Amino acid sequence: MADSRASHAAVRILPADVRLTVLPGESVVDAVRRHGYRTRYSCRRGGCGTCKADLVDGEVRYRFPVAGSVLSDAERAAGKCLPCRAEPVGDIVIRLSGQDRLRRLFGSIDPASGRAG
Repeated sequence: MADSRASHAAVRILPADVRLTVLPGESVVDAVRRHGYRTRYSCRRGGCGTCKADLVDGEVRYRFPVAGSVLSDAERAAGKCLPCRAEPVGDIVIRLSGQDRLRRLFGSIDPASGRAG
């Protein structure tokens, strides 16, 4: 069986409904940044929980352990993930928190219309 990390994966980000490629070993936040977008995050190392999002579909892995105080077992079971550290195992779909939105480096994506603003 082939290693699923050996090929590109994709992340679909809701509610903007934007699909981005993720390189092997790349976190979701790093892929978002590489494509010229930004989301809400702070530490980029899984220590604060600012980027917490819903994992709607698919599976992610964490190369290094994530503290239970930041992402509890109950939250993982409920489908929460930390995009700053999460590496997709195949294609995934995440939903940003209500306090977050996908922003273009020079603009933003309106969640209601999916258009750049």
